[in-house]
Amino acid sequence: MDIHVQSLRDKQQYSDPLGEAEALGISSAQWSLFGTIWPSGEVLAHEMEHFDIQGKRILEVGCGIALSSHLLNARHADITATDYHPEVGNFLIENTRLNHGQKIPYLRTNWLDSNSGLGKFDLVIGADLLYEHQHIDQLSGFIDRHTEQHCEVMIVDPGRRQQSGFTKKMTSLGYLLLPYTPHEESYLAAPFAGKVLHFSRT
Repeated sequence: MDIHVQSLRDKQQYSDPLGEAEALGISSAQWSLFGTIWPSGEVLAHEMEHFDIQGKRILEVGCGIALSSHLLNARHADITATDYHPEVGNFLIENTRLNHGQKIPYLRTNWLDSNSGLGKFDLVIGADLLYEHQHIDQLSGFIDRHTEQHCEVMIVDPGRRQQSGFTKKMTSLGYLLLPYTPHEESYLAAPFAGKVLHFSRT
């Protein structure tokens, strides 16, 4: 599928004139992480290209540039995007316009929010989210609060040290894990060392 995105030029860009990101605890070193497409994001988008979306309400967590959300939107999926960064919403609107897509529902929220109003989803997706140890409990808790009893969760992780702890936490919450390596990697600049963490609960 042909998806166009406007992104940051590189990871050195930074603009927080009103201190919004700083007030949210996002440092200048972390500011640009949302604005580029990472290999895990490419893998997730390719997984979503042919994933069964029929009748599913889908949530992308930590969407950043939201490549997968735009691809799913082009497939006319019921997709909602979330992130914590104050600039993500602006990029989401511009990139939806670039792709001539329908408006994608978006909420700026963090994983500690216990009352986001998002409701429940049949499929939750995300890419390269487990940067810090505390993200294990925060992300798994957020996912568990927003999934239907019968659901799927697909997190693409490049091999960060929190991956093992996250999978243990998810299995303790009743999710069955079927991890696998991407079936196709020719679109990536380098071999992918991570895994697709595919959870399900029935």
